[in-house]
Amino acid sequence: MTTRTPAAAARATVYGYPRQGRDRELKKAVEGYWKGRVTADALRATAAELRRANWRELAAAGITEVPTGDFSYYDHVLDTTVMVGAVPERHRAAVEADALDGCFAMARGTQDVAPLEMTKWFDTNYHYLVPELGPDTVFTADSAKQVAEFEEAVALGLTARPVLVGPVTYLLLAKPAPGVAAGFDPLTLLDRLLPVYAAVLADLRAAGAAWVQLDEPALVQDRTPAELNAAARAYRDLGARTDRPKLLVASYFDRLGDALPVLAKAPVDGLALDFTGAAAANLDALAAAGGLPGKRLVAGVVDGRNIWVDDLEKSLATLGTLLGLAERVDVAASCSLLHVPLDAALERDIDPQILRWLAFARQKTAEIATLAKGLAHGTDTITAELAVNRAALSSRATSPITRDPAVRARAAAVTDADARRSQPYSARAAAQRAHLGLPLLPTTTIGSFPQTSELRTARADLRAGRIGTAGYEERVRTEIRDVISFQEKTGIDVLVHGEPERNDMVQYFAEQLTGYLATQHGWVQSYGTRYVRPPVLAGDISRPEPMTVRWTAYAQSLSDRPVKGMLTGPVTMLAWSFVRDDQPLGDTARQVALALRDEVNDLEANGTSVIQVDEPALRETLPLRAADRAAYLAWATEAFRLTTAGVRPDTQIHTHMCYAEFGDIVQAIDDLDADVISLEAARSHMQVARELAEHGYPREAGPGVYDIHSPRVPSADEAAALLRTGLKAIPAERLWVNPDCGLKTRGWPETRASLENLVAAARTVRGELGSA
Repeated sequence: MTTRTPAAAARATVYGYPRQGRDRELKKAVEGYWKGRVTADALRATAAELRRANWRELAAAGITEVPTGDFSYYDHVLDTTVMVGAVPERHRAAVEADALDGCFAMARGTQDVAPLEMTKWFDTNYHYLVPELGPDTVFTADSAKQVAEFEEAVALGLTARPVLVGPVTYLLLAKPAPGVAAGFDPLTLLDRLLPVYAAVLADLRAAGAAWVQLDEPALVQDRTPAELNAAARAYRDLGARTDRPKLLVASYFDRLGDALPVLAKAPVDGLALDFTGAAAANLDALAAAGGLPGKRLVAGVVDGRNIWVDDLEKSLATLGTLLGLAERVDVAASCSLLHVPLDAALERDIDPQILRWLAFARQKTAEIATLAKGLAHGTDTITAELAVNRAALSSRATSPITRDPAVRARAAAVTDADARRSQPYSARAAAQRAHLGLPLLPTTTIGSFPQTSELRTARADLRAGRIGTAGYEERVRTEIRDVISFQEKTGIDVLVHGEPERNDMVQYFAEQLTGYLATQHGWVQSYGTRYVRPPVLAGDISRPEPMTVRWTAYAQSLSDRPVKGMLTGPVTMLAWSFVRDDQPLGDTARQVALALRDEVNDLEANGTSVIQVDEPALRETLPLRAADRAAYLAWATEAFRLTTAGVRPDTQIHTHMCYAEFGDIVQAIDDLDADVISLEAARSHMQVARELAEHGYPREAGPGVYDIHSPRVPSADEAAALLRTGLKAIPAERLWVNPDCGLKTRGWPETRASLENLVAAARTVRGELGSA
């Protein structure tokens, strides 16, 4: 590679960074504030220190331009709603009384006011708060957060670049506000929104910002000519402003397609593009569009969503190809590092040989800085780094950990018949009704119950060696007895054991399957203060022994009512893990499905008549481009059926999905051939029930009537009203009554009251239908 002069040195940058801190200080401070143990000033001080620590770490790692504005107490899309003044009328008084409490009210709701709807951020497990807009929405600029955080970074002596959600993506993510006539398109508000963005940009320039990044990931999805024209108009308008910083428009998660020439021709000063995975097609498309003459290109060559070390030589080759396509080429991760854990060096229980295969956020920033150095000054300046990288890649490729011949032989022997139930749904439904004897509108929950302080203490004591396994298991048994007793007294029809033994719905299973690795500090934000530790899928998957049978059988021994066996499905096991990137995802899904099939069969053999295999990530993992979806859905639905198809006709198979847009996958939901599906529906006002009806979905469904991501307790009347709405779409003989999702994150008082109201609502509506 030709050595470049220092004047042309490539910048190293990132679009965002994990927010939580090394020990999840932000989570603890926010939750302490909610409980009244932490003052607002203390919370703000914790947040400011975390921001400063992040920026210093980035600078020390060699990141020469740090992002600002990506930090959030809850969600960056919610912050954008505040920035543009699109606060719903029902939250306006709370926001005006106290900005911090008002934001939390929009995110979580209050007892009197419902929160904003929440759904997945593209095809990730991060959740954002959906903007609510209507024809009467009035936008007003509030740049205080963006300016203040930029000035904080500058005060540390750093070069900083504010990062904002772009105006087109913001509108494309929005939904019509409640009460707005069907068919309203939020994108029609673009001309009203652009002056507000222009005002924020002007404020940032006045504060000294040389560059501002506007994120437009919605443009990597299939977009209509009208939507592409809106993007062209937006950046023609903003680019024409004279009182603005330089504009860097960013996309990520997939290829830009038809949007790339639109942005390349726009009067902006640079583009930030993803060049990993499917988005590698951006390279050829950029060349075909004539490159970016006179503009800056920020090249996302390091995968910002997975945790494997980068192939530095491959990335350098990509960067070298890009050099001739723009005035300058800088180096970045493919997207915000929000989606990976903070630091692999914190892991003490992973084999050192495997640990060198892993790159979390801190390791990725080092990779980016190395690539920028090599790009600017030649590969001879990074010889040592390249040698270490080659050794790590070779170690992983040749390790026996990654391949199990027995697992591969079993997967190769699967036939189409293995993924089909022995009888059609109509016959199964009759057998299940006779076997289970459930009432009209049967009530159930999704699986987990609140994790009590006693249980968390027992788990911590077990890890620390203060109690033994026998003492811990007695605590679990006590929790199960309490959960079963409560459900029986409340009148719930199909019970769950509450999952007190489970730390996480994916991690619990990963720790018992070969081929998975668990981390101790690999926390990633899912939503708000909810953090998860995605396990690492490093090798071939098998199940050495039963994972859930003992606790499910114990719970069933306590009641004559059916107790559901609870499993996490194969697609979700992949989606909420860091998956291997050395074989097709469908091959890995089949391995996981076969391991789970063994568990399903063992549950049935031990007397479990209802088995729920959760697939909340089925929609989340749907490819962003329609052309890629058929292949994904084929292996994803086959994996679910392979997991569940080996049971008797009278064993009822449930699945569960939540917090996603289901309209795109109703046919896939049908193709799962589950007997019952429960779905999130409370925040979206039973939208999914209507979508199922429009499709002609023939099986049983439980659209949720209790929003578990809010602390508010829905009244029996409110739940009954949602049920009546559901009945307009789904016949009573096929409608179930349940919460939106599991109850792990809720407290017992609100859970108890909410479920009592849920059962009361079911009884009320049964009475209205003439069924006691």
